[in-house]
Amino acid sequence: MENSPTVLTKTELISSLRQEVHILLHLMSKIEPYMLEYRPSAKQRNLLELLQYLTLLGPIHTRGVLADTFSMDAWRNAWTEGEGTSKTLDPEGTRAAIAGLNTLFDDLLENFPDDSLREDFALFGRTLSRGSRLVGLVLNHYVAYRMQVFLYLKEAGCDTLSTMNLWAGEDA
Repeated sequence: MENSPTVLTKTELISSLRQEVHILLHLMSKIEPYMLEYRPSAKQRNLLELLQYLTLLGPIHTRGVLADTFSMDAWRNAWTEGEGTSKTLDPEGTRAAIAGLNTLFDDLLENFPDDSLREDFALFGRTLSRGSRLVGLVLNHYVAYRMQVFLYLKEAGCDTLSTMNLWAGEDA
């Protein structure tokens, strides 16, 4: 992807990821204990399982994209291990793990060279820049799943939520 335009700087990417963590923590502050078991259908995650999933998604994808080369076996192993750990988290442990994502993203991205974010990187059979992968696999996933958390909360009875809660991480 030589000479591809930079859409986000590394600082903007880190800031965007931090905003996602902020919004998730804000939404989590609205959860009543009875809501944790809410699931829209039998085959979907309940709210706690969805939040547990969000503790492993970012770290595994970020580390995978920043690795020298992508190894499907290493990724599978990391996913299996991370999933096992995430499923043991209670609500407070899940909140703490999501809050810890800010430090993790800072640690992983802060010293990663800007030029390396524009390097081509083969992942899942497709080559894109590392920066594009971070936006697609990490940032976009948090945006999408934050929407799902918001909808779960609304459907579970949290009728005070508004678009400000979803997009700004604050009460209207």
